[in-house]
Amino acid sequence: MHHREYLFAPLLRPTLPVVGSDALFPIHRIYCVGRNFADHAIEMGHDPNREPPFFFQKNPDTIVLSGEDFPYPSETNDVHHEIELVVALDKGGINIPVENALEHVYGYAVGLDMTRRDLQGEAKKLGRPWETGKAFEASAPCTPLIPAAQVGHPAKGAIWAKVNGEPRQSGDLAQMIWKVPEMIAYLSRLFTLQPGDLIFAGTPAGVGAVKRGDIIDGGIDGLGEIRTRVV
Repeated sequence: MHHREYLFAPLLRPTLPVVGSDALFPIHRIYCVGRNFADHAIEMGHDPNREPPFFFQKNPDTIVLSGEDFPYPSETNDVHHEIELVVALDKGGINIPVENALEHVYGYAVGLDMTRRDLQGEAKKLGRPWETGKAFEASAPCTPLIPAAQVGHPAKGAIWAKVNGEPRQSGDLAQMIWKVPEMIAYLSRLFTLQPGDLIFAGTPAGVGAVKRGDIIDGGIDGLGEIRTRVV
């Protein structure tokens, strides 16, 4: 059989480290759920009642590890932090029933959905997609994963973010409009979920701009803390 070569070396698959393990979690896709905390929906000018969830994607290579710098992106003057629970799947599927959804979860992390808010706002006004606002380089800082086998499936607990030590975002996972099993079930009707998928589960109110030199700190009870410096 003729062996075919790549034209050039394919890029390595992005991964996340796992707490307490040498094994790496290979990332397939990153799904993000929009407006999943009532107070943030209100903050962004929307009715927080349970409209169907909506999703956008970031690319796997937008992940940067907690502790690494976040380079301030191009073509923007308004970059916002959004602290989020990150859900990591090790089983895929379609039409996953809500009651079985958590069986697909490998573990959890703390992430930041960094957003070029001015570009996102422009896109919203014009009814255009959000990639320029959401899927730019280094837009998904994330901590190493903690296996659900160690922490269970957190459904409540403080979630918070500070900039230069000043509290900005503060909420509780219990305030999520769409719970993790519902998100997985809903997504699995729209997409074929795969092992390696990450879901950024939405942010509480208090999002705001950062500038070069700022330190962003955040955390979720029981899942640790994320930290990045804007450079």
